[in-house]
Amino acid sequence: MLGISFRVGSAEAAPGRVGAREEDSGTGPHRGGLEQGKSGRPSGVGMGAGTEGRDPEEGPEGQGRGDPSLLLAITVIGLTVLMLALKTKNSRRRKVVTLQDPETKYPLPLIEKEQINHNTRRFRFGLPSTAHVLGIPVGNHVHFLAKIDDDLVIRAYTPVSSDDDQGFVDFIIKIYFKNVHPKYPEGGKMTQYLENMKIGDTMLFRGPTGCLVYHGLGNFAVRPDLKSEPEKKRVRHLGMIAGGTGITPMLQLIRNITKNPRDKTEMALIFANQTEEDILARVELEEITKTHSDQFKLWYTLDRPPSGWRYDSGLITANMVKEYLPPPGEATLILVCGPPLMIQLVVHPNLEKLGYSKDMIFTY
Repeated sequence: MLGISFRVGSAEAAPGRVGAREEDSGTGPHRGGLEQGKSGRPSGVGMGAGTEGRDPEEGPEGQGRGDPSLLLAITVIGLTVLMLALKTKNSRRRKVVTLQDPETKYPLPLIEKEQINHNTRRFRFGLPSTAHVLGIPVGNHVHFLAKIDDDLVIRAYTPVSSDDDQGFVDFIIKIYFKNVHPKYPEGGKMTQYLENMKIGDTMLFRGPTGCLVYHGLGNFAVRPDLKSEPEKKRVRHLGMIAGGTGITPMLQLIRNITKNPRDKTEMALIFANQTEEDILARVELEEITKTHSDQFKLWYTLDRPPSGWRYDSGLITANMVKEYLPPPGEATLILVCGPPLMIQLVVHPNLEKLGYSKDMIFTY
């Protein structure tokens, strides 16, 4: 026996599916192969017993430094280690897109459900493998499809997790219960269906879809409708008006912009809710105002504010928009998402009154 030992790094191949598209995620390289000590000897090569006093380059049992069999063994094992390291690097960089065809329905299991407040939940759905991402551009959304009381119900939702997240996707969704709102005594069909889902139950996903895509560094592609060609828009000042769970597409954008130090797009958000308890992602939003104080501004308004509330109360007004959002301009875009009545009766009239043209406003 030569007494030679080598340390070979493990390599894990990321799982995938036949026909799935793979995308390079840009993760850092994984260094593998033989480590060498100061003498030039691979660090995993043992000296063997009884070698004291010998030439440090001589192998055990009196083999010379030029022994062909030893050199061949080292070369073969070194190449094997290198190939395994490269395989590991590539597998860790591999991402597989789940939503490969926007017209196909993909069943995904519910793997977590968290109660955020009295009527809002976080739903986490599992992707086909830990290598999978959902595959949704920033600004797009997906559709949930479910057969409820013999009717096919379809609703659009925007993930709050990043499309860099592998193996899962998160949604924050408000549940519209029965007999709560007098105008909607039956509540929401899809949200009550989601509320009653058990861990392991599946939901059909379809998408991605949407008329807005953010390509980063202030570059948007906007379509008036799904049949139109996208128009490029360069934005330096991004205003956002959100009501309730209408915060989800805004949160998707805010996270994407602030995680890129090269993206200098300035953002301002007016976030309307009924009560202070209803403010979703409040801790995260207020933390971003601290870490990106020169880039992100935040203002709230509540229908029923608590005593000592330091922000606004009531409906969003023209003065509120004028004070807290960027003014009209070629490099300005105002994004709007929330209850239809809020948008139609309050937000759009105030934006038009202040001189924002149609190409400066995008409504989800």
